[in-house]
Amino acid sequence: MDFIQIQILRPGRFHCYTPRPFQYERRTRDAEASALNSSDSINMSCSTEGNTEVTEVLTDWPIRKKLTIGIVLVLIAVAILASSGLSGVYSFRSLARSVSQRASELPIALRLARDVSAMNATVPSRREVPSATPGREFGISMNHWVAFDFDRHLSSCENTLREYETTLLENSGGVIGGIGRELEIVGRMKTRLATIQQLKVQDQWPFEDSASMALLETSVADLQMNADQLPSFLQKQMNDLQGAVKFQYRTWMVLTYLTGITALLLLLIMARLFYQWVLCPLRTLIEGSRHVASGDFNHRIRLDSGDEMDELAQAMNDMTERFQQIKNDLDAQVQERTREVVRGEQLASVGFLAAGVAHEINNPLASIAFCADSLVDRIQDVLRSQDTLSQESQSTEEVEVIREYLKMIQEEAFRCKEITERLLDFSRLGHVERQEADLRELVQGVIDMVRHVGSYKQKEIVFHAPASVMVEINPQEMKQVVLNLITNGLDSLETNGVVSVSLVKQEDMAQLIVTDNGCGMTDEVKKHLFEPFFTSGKDAHGTGLGMSITYRIVDEHGGHIDVFSDGPGKGSSVTVRLPLDDMIKKENNHRHHAA
Repeated sequence: MDFIQIQILRPGRFHCYTPRPFQYERRTRDAEASALNSSDSINMSCSTEGNTEVTEVLTDWPIRKKLTIGIVLVLIAVAILASSGLSGVYSFRSLARSVSQRASELPIALRLARDVSAMNATVPSRREVPSATPGREFGISMNHWVAFDFDRHLSSCENTLREYETTLLENSGGVIGGIGRELEIVGRMKTRLATIQQLKVQDQWPFEDSASMALLETSVADLQMNADQLPSFLQKQMNDLQGAVKFQYRTWMVLTYLTGITALLLLLIMARLFYQWVLCPLRTLIEGSRHVASGDFNHRIRLDSGDEMDELAQAMNDMTERFQQIKNDLDAQVQERTREVVRGEQLASVGFLAAGVAHEINNPLASIAFCADSLVDRIQDVLRSQDTLSQESQSTEEVEVIREYLKMIQEEAFRCKEITERLLDFSRLGHVERQEADLRELVQGVIDMVRHVGSYKQKEIVFHAPASVMVEINPQEMKQVVLNLITNGLDSLETNGVVSVSLVKQEDMAQLIVTDNGCGMTDEVKKHLFEPFFTSGKDAHGTGLGMSITYRIVDEHGGHIDVFSDGPGKGSSVTVRLPLDDMIKKENNHRHHAA
């Protein structure tokens, strides 16, 4: 036997403990559902089975594993994009550094060319320098001036050439390589400088022989030619670099596009998996929770994901099922208690009516008793006078009186019978199903019964209704509604007050209007009128359940009840709207066709 334990912690919070048999039933249902799913999947093709198995394996993973896969995919995409970007940056950095380093060679090469040109200018164009030259008077010959200037430029050329060679060797590892030709020219220039140094050792200026002078001029001219070629080599390498860099640029662009597309595909895959593994189950949970919150307790959440989301959905389904059981049990209890309250109110009304009609029944009973006593005396007189013929006319007169008394007894007896039958009909407490009934006859019967209540003798009830108004109702409950409305109106009246009851058809509704010219109602009274145990009548008597029960009965019949009052002392009006029998049949037919 399933049961539920509720532990109250504090106002507004409670814990529910579900027994293990219920959990076992849920697991059994899950096993049956999985067995059905597996049997359905046997008919699938081989390819579909493979895809389904892979999908089920991926789907049945826990959320932690799914999140790990998502994080790994993100890290892979970030690593691909980062490696592509960093590689491009480092390639650009290497190219910029190589260009900067090789560009530093150009000023040195130009300075070397200037030094060689200056040295070439100091080479004498003839073997002897004229004797009459400036500076002779200071004891310094022209030969010494020319030799000093030549040595200075020669030393500068050697230093600049060494600096250029060192710079070439330092920059040989860059993108702009190919320093072989430059080193070859540097080697030739070093050879020429060595030749010039050998000629310089001879310390002959001007040279006595033309061969030495020709060798010097040839060496210096060759140095000049080689020095002039060095900048052109660097310029050519820069021009060749444009094509190489262009190819490299295109290569890196293709790699960048490929890595970007790969990273984008990984992100799309991750987004798809995140949507399928997290967002879809979460949306299903939210939609299912909204269905349950809106009152659809028959709704169940189906995920079949095999992860924590599925466990949460099963827990919510179990909670909904248990709540539905509790709700159904409570609804049954409420309905039973409501029927008991209605019966209690009906019994109270019967007692009220019985007390009210007691005086009405006493009058015909007194007449019956008086007539019976008179009949006894009359019959005795008639029997005594039968022996004398002179009293025939008097006997005939006595017989007529006896007939009148008997007729009066008969009428009063039927009157008492009618009153008691109405009272008994109203007091029936058995369960009555809804049935088609004439609302006009029902209201008229209640009014006829209320008119016999002694406390309402000085008050008038006026009833206006068409020929018939057919509705599908519970007659006993609807009599209780009409009685409550009429007696409330009568209780609010002074002597000679009037309660007007009208019954009309309005479109697809039957409209019962009870109006009185009594004490009226305030806004506060109208606000709490249908609350249980609320009383505010003129005499403040009653249980306070009449209007509450009236509202519930009308609502269960699919109707509406409205109360109007302009204020205290201005009377009030209560309008009850009930669906007509034709409308109910149409709704039932529509539901039958829809089903």
